[in-house]
Amino acid sequence: MLDLNFVRDNLSLVEEKLRQRGMEPAAVLKDFREVDTQRRQAITEAENSKARRNKASEDIAKLKKTGQDASAAMAETKELREQIQTLEKTASDLDTRLREILAGIPNLPHASVPVGHSADENVEVRRWGKPPQFDFTPKPHWELGEQLGVLDLERAVKLTGARFAVYWDLGAKLERALMNFMLDLHTREHGYTEVLPPYLVNSDSMYGTGQLPKFAADSFRVPHGEKDLWLIPTAEVPVTNLYRDEILDSARLPISLTAYTPCFRSEAGSYGKDVRGIIRQHQFQKVELVKFSRPESSYNEHEKLTHDAEEVLQKLGLHYRVVTLCTGDMGAASAKTYDIEVWLPGQQLFREISSCSNFESYQARRANIRYKPEGKNKTEFVHTLNGSGLAVGRTWVAIVENYQQADGSVVIPEALRPYIGAERITKRSF
Repeated sequence: MLDLNFVRDNLSLVEEKLRQRGMEPAAVLKDFREVDTQRRQAITEAENSKARRNKASEDIAKLKKTGQDASAAMAETKELREQIQTLEKTASDLDTRLREILAGIPNLPHASVPVGHSADENVEVRRWGKPPQFDFTPKPHWELGEQLGVLDLERAVKLTGARFAVYWDLGAKLERALMNFMLDLHTREHGYTEVLPPYLVNSDSMYGTGQLPKFAADSFRVPHGEKDLWLIPTAEVPVTNLYRDEILDSARLPISLTAYTPCFRSEAGSYGKDVRGIIRQHQFQKVELVKFSRPESSYNEHEKLTHDAEEVLQKLGLHYRVVTLCTGDMGAASAKTYDIEVWLPGQQLFREISSCSNFESYQARRANIRYKPEGKNKTEFVHTLNGSGLAVGRTWVAIVENYQQADGSVVIPEALRPYIGAERITKRSF
């Protein structure tokens, strides 16, 4: 969420940044200016009425003390009390409306973000490695997984429905190995603290990271008594909200956390996209990286977080590229995002495997996560950052497609062999 005073004082800038995102300012800001003006007017009038009421109360005391008739002053006090109640109710209702408008305004793109309207205008930053060369036509992972007997989509449909998967034998071990490998790398070499959060969160948590109210349709809601719980769309939600409504010790910043969780997404509006294989699932596993930073160092931390995610692919020997998302392709809460895209030879394309974002104070303001800068009396909002480190299922896909052999087997990267206890995935014996 953006700061109210900032929006009020920089409305033209906010409108321009919305246009850069491909949005119509009037549709997002709605009646912000009118509501803000009316709210401040109601607050001012209420304060003036309170001053008049206090003066009338003093007059009543003086009149009674001298034995004079105080009925007129008492009538005025009653009328002012009713006016104050009405004005405060008006101000409260307008404040609620104002917060609703603010909650719907996306974050403002950082000045370094390229202006564009779609993914076609994202800017490539760098590439690492080279694509593997084959003397045969490489197959996509859904064919390889089925032929090897390690990926079973048909039984997943029987169990649950479309966009779910069952892994067998070394296919399941590969998924588990990737989880352990990523967590070990981030905790042992990159300085992250591992945390295991709940997979269900309340609505306050979803609001804190920006999923609610705008993106409710993208998540799975679980009715629970009088309140709703939500299956987490990413570990970003519970891990960021660990510090909701807290003031962090400045000396602890930056705080770097990593978590492995399943993730659940309804993929609303994405039907017809990536229907083959396990690229776009309702349930998938992911290792998440989350940082809490001082504002002045958050963009340095953004670069570090992105490189931490990249190193997973480097150690696995997977060709990838990093792109900066343009203004029209960024998530609503992000101020700047790098996408890491891994090469998939079976599909002859790069596929996003991690989005690394700096949200600046946008999430922290919603979740009320603050710190007290050294030498200052007032608290400030931290900057929050996160990124996949990595999406486990898509890394599974990348390994299967990049390390496939002419005989249909898949060589396991050396970094994962200690976790799996095998060098190659061969056809499973049923």
